[in-house]
Amino acid sequence: MKYSKLHFYQEQTEKLEEMGSRLRQLRTQKSISLEEVAQKTRIQARLLRAIEEADLDQLPEPVYIKGFIKRFADALGLDGTEFASSFPTGEGIKLIRPSWRHMRAAQLRPLHLYLLYICLVIGAVNGLSYFVKRSAIQAIQPINVREQIDQLPVPKNGQQIEQKQKIEPNKAANVSQQSQTVKPVQVNVSLKAESWIRVVVDGKTEFEGVLPEGTQRTWVAKEKLSVRAGNAGGVEVAYNDQTAKQLGAPGEVQEVTFAANPNIRNPRY
Repeated sequence: MKYSKLHFYQEQTEKLEEMGSRLRQLRTQKSISLEEVAQKTRIQARLLRAIEEADLDQLPEPVYIKGFIKRFADALGLDGTEFASSFPTGEGIKLIRPSWRHMRAAQLRPLHLYLLYICLVIGAVNGLSYFVKRSAIQAIQPINVREQIDQLPVPKNGQQIEQKQKIEPNKAANVSQQSQTVKPVQVNVSLKAESWIRVVVDGKTEFEGVLPEGTQRTWVAKEKLSVRAGNAGGVEVAYNDQTAKQLGAPGEVQEVTFAANPNIRNPRY
């Protein structure tokens, strides 16, 4: 797996060196500056320079690099779609995962089944023990509260009532604090221009790809949600029905993270 990633990275670098050299040579022949190309393509000059110098560390994900190369080539009079088609993005690479149906029967030996049986028994015992302890704690707590109230001294009529009334607000406060559940994270994404988007919900990638202009999508997370865009100027993000905000400048790669905990704030949004 490490060899495949290294091979793919080398292939991208070599192809980008070839394509970047061709674009720089053609741009120089036509006496066009990078700033002019940046103004025409709405791609930052530093990204165009990184393409010419084959500097992958300064560029976003491969699928968006391919889009930059297409627009760069179009600005110089080439057929951008055909020119950029040879840049590898890794979309065709698929991992072959083993299936239990394809495993030979000889691989499942009696020793393996015995170990699996032991693990299942241990898991069942631990789970049953946890639920028994939890039920016992829940049954004891009301009794302890009742015993504390009944043990209060009653030197005069009405004093016990006053002390019980003092206990009840505290109990109500605890219930109120417990009822303040954390709201889930809801993020609405609107695209004013085509952009590559990656959305990670609670540590799991829910979407990754290029969305066209006019697309509106909504994602919800329990704890944390991250949005990364290759063209931040074309992406507007609204957090929990708040006013939508532009993610960044056109052509800029930007990422923002929203957390369900109100004490955690993202400094980049």
